[in-house]
Amino acid sequence: MKILLLGKKGQVGWELQRSLAPLGELIALDRHSPELCGDLADLQGLAQTVQTVRPDVIVNAAAHTAVDKAESEPELARLINATAPGLLAQEANKLGAWLVHYSTDYVFDGSGSRPWTETDTPAPLNVYGQTKVEGEQLIAANCKNYLIFRSSWVYAARGDNFAKTMLRLAQERERLTVIDDQWGAPTGAELIADVTAHAIRHILQRPQDAGLYHLAASGETTWHGYAKHLIAQAGRVQHAMKIVAREVTSVPGSAFPTPAKRPHNSRLDTTKLQTTFGLGLPSWQQGVDRMLNEISTI
Repeated sequence: MKILLLGKKGQVGWELQRSLAPLGELIALDRHSPELCGDLADLQGLAQTVQTVRPDVIVNAAAHTAVDKAESEPELARLINATAPGLLAQEANKLGAWLVHYSTDYVFDGSGSRPWTETDTPAPLNVYGQTKVEGEQLIAANCKNYLIFRSSWVYAARGDNFAKTMLRLAQERERLTVIDDQWGAPTGAELIADVTAHAIRHILQRPQDAGLYHLAASGETTWHGYAKHLIAQAGRVQHAMKIVAREVTSVPGSAFPTPAKRPHNSRLDTTKLQTTFGLGLPSWQQGVDRMLNEISTI
């Protein structure tokens, strides 16, 4: 089996290089790859890459993920998050290949407190969420064999994310202020990558299970609860992290105005994923603790 991975240097892409390698021949690209085009902003080059490689599976881990920046550059966000995935869907369909793609909790408006299911109607609050919805729709319309995983609050030991920012601030400040009215589940890139590899093996045997799935760690918390757990655990590995923060204060999201509006409820119901693929998803705390141990050894 030949797998084409796009976005190899991102948080999820980095872990996918590990999880996908045992499945077959892996061609991993990013937007700066010299020989083959891995830039989602270059549609012609992207199409040529797929036609040259002729993969059995395309895994698209590349995206425009700068949520606030997308508000001021919607055309670029749409090109990368919607138009390019639509093109990949068309090219995959021509080859009879599978397309695996990642989406987000930001496709929903964040109302209520019930976890969102795959059948709930998207109603994004920002440009990023809207372009991700459009990408989902273009894939579904143009490719028979696809998997789309919506995830939330993604983090990893490498790359930029909320966890890394909190750890840095906790080493600089005695008091941190964190939002407490947005709910979700911090989800590790490693978990997403491992589930992806498992799902690919599964759908090659059961193609009827193609479609859209929610993929997130189990449990729920706020950004404030996430930060408190993170800093408390980091304090236990003081030999690697000199934590000076002694207080984590909670505030509403309105205390930190941003160009892009964020949903209050990012809970995702993962019942369909767990049932279809025969999986149990670990708690968000377990993944965060593992990440901290990894960071301490990097």
